[in-house]
Amino acid sequence: MTDASINAQNLGSGDEPQGLDHVPVPPNKLQPAGYFAGNYAGEHVAGTEFVIGALFAGAGAAASDVILGLLLGNLLAVLTWAFVTSPIAVDTRLTLYAYLEKIAGRHFIKLYSVVNGIMFLGLAGSMITVSASAVRVMYNSLLPGSPIEAQTGYFPTDIRFILIALAVGAVVVTLAVLGFRRLAQFAGAVVPWMICMFLVGALALYPMLASAAGATLPATSLSEIWTVLSTQVYQPTPMEGAFWGIPNEAKSFWSIAAFAWVANLAMHGSLGDMTLLRFAKRKSYGWFSALGMFIGHFACWVFAGVMGAGAAYTLTSDISQLDPGAVATTALGGAGVIAVIVAGWTTSNPTLYRAGLAFQSLNPKWSRGWVTLIVGVATMILACSPFVFSQLLGYVGWMGLTLSPVGAVIVAEHWLFKPLGLNRYWNSYRKSGLNLAAVIAWAAAFAVIVGFYFGLGIHQFFLLIPAWITATIVYILCAKAFGAAADYPKAAIEEAAISQRQKDEADYLASGASVHGATGNTKIWWAFQGLSYLALAWIVASAVRLIFANGEAYQGMLNAFRDQLIWPTLVFFLCAAAVIIIAGEKRK
Repeated sequence: MTDASINAQNLGSGDEPQGLDHVPVPPNKLQPAGYFAGNYAGEHVAGTEFVIGALFAGAGAAASDVILGLLLGNLLAVLTWAFVTSPIAVDTRLTLYAYLEKIAGRHFIKLYSVVNGIMFLGLAGSMITVSASAVRVMYNSLLPGSPIEAQTGYFPTDIRFILIALAVGAVVVTLAVLGFRRLAQFAGAVVPWMICMFLVGALALYPMLASAAGATLPATSLSEIWTVLSTQVYQPTPMEGAFWGIPNEAKSFWSIAAFAWVANLAMHGSLGDMTLLRFAKRKSYGWFSALGMFIGHFACWVFAGVMGAGAAYTLTSDISQLDPGAVATTALGGAGVIAVIVAGWTTSNPTLYRAGLAFQSLNPKWSRGWVTLIVGVATMILACSPFVFSQLLGYVGWMGLTLSPVGAVIVAEHWLFKPLGLNRYWNSYRKSGLNLAAVIAWAAAFAVIVGFYFGLGIHQFFLLIPAWITATIVYILCAKAFGAAADYPKAAIEEAAISQRQKDEADYLASGASVHGATGNTKIWWAFQGLSYLALAWIVASAVRLIFANGEAYQGMLNAFRDQLIWPTLVFFLCAAAVIIIAGEKRK
């Protein structure tokens, strides 16, 4: 819970320095490495991890395929951030929207904004549903005589769940509209606790699964752990009717690797994270995405799988009948309710904000607050039906694929045009509001995606490369035909200006001049910081004790763990709030 992790929550999510939306970031506004480490570690430990992680526990994939597939896929994602997104962001110092407008025109931005906004709207709605699942569990504990069943189908089956989803959505939308900075900072501050919840949830239920596998507790050897993963968590036969079950062709090592790669395609391959990485001092800061991928999309997905399998065993239910609220509370008790609510909110809040910005870009005169409110109401209605949440794996795949051709267009113009003798930014020299070549390339790539998926039966997870290649080739050919090879006097002036700006920036950084960053912290700040980590140590130590419990003592210790976990959680939250307040006063 450092200053970097708190402040990074603001970068690229509406709290960046004013006036930099359409111009390159100046050198004195660049951020140190800690900001990007905090952002990537935090943004990818959220509500989606509860859903996607447990998905693989009921999908019928072998443990080796899941573990190795996730390692490879997440590595590919990191490489994409490091070698594509970050270099272009640092070269241009522009947001995705600003650079795309320079390449494809303002009318193309409107088309892209509608598609992007709809995609983010669905994702935000699914995370509100995740938070509502935790409130459902809390409602059932308060009124056990008339429980609300888990909502795991396409549509809700209980009016009370609809009311809960609307209430949760109203809170999320209100916070997004008001844009409380301190709440955004709090979301960044609780990241270490969220990671801790995934870890201790898996540790708490592991002995139960080990016992089910026939092991004598404590079962701590590597062979026993692998047996549990292979037979109890990642079962070779999928749960019948599992809503997180994936098609037969999508259960292999390669399909899991492909999914892990495309899960955040909107941010790396589609260059959405240009908005964040334009503030990076160095291109190498793209490697900090490894923190998000291997903590959030590897470790937390595996931990969530263990929790899901353990909850299904405890409740004698199929994973298909459990929602994130049931999974988390089975492992973590009351703290699990808080974990799911916070995880869903920390994802839905910035996602809803991005959706609002996307639609506001259609007309800059529109109020951001009113646009976010209207989008939020639509999101609330969508959140009442669990179909996006229940099909989240496919949804994020389609989201990335739909936007990926735009990334291909940007990469082609940024790096390939000059070697091919074509002019970068040729459409802007023609003063055209719409780059028709970009539209055709996007449409052609999407046609390939649809044709391969519906016509040839190739699963969507494998369609990124053919879509990218199609968009690249079609864009280069169409751009050349439509005027990219023509002689533009402004081209040499523009390229010279870019080179001069980059040289001035390099000179500034080489001079040792300071960049924007945090100042020193007070003793009281460090006191609360230390106390927060002691609370986390208390939580982890309590869970580790369960691993070494014998069979007779385990259940009693598990019950005590669930009951007591709320207290160090409250200590951590109070310390996090204090750190944020003190840091805010220090900046004043």
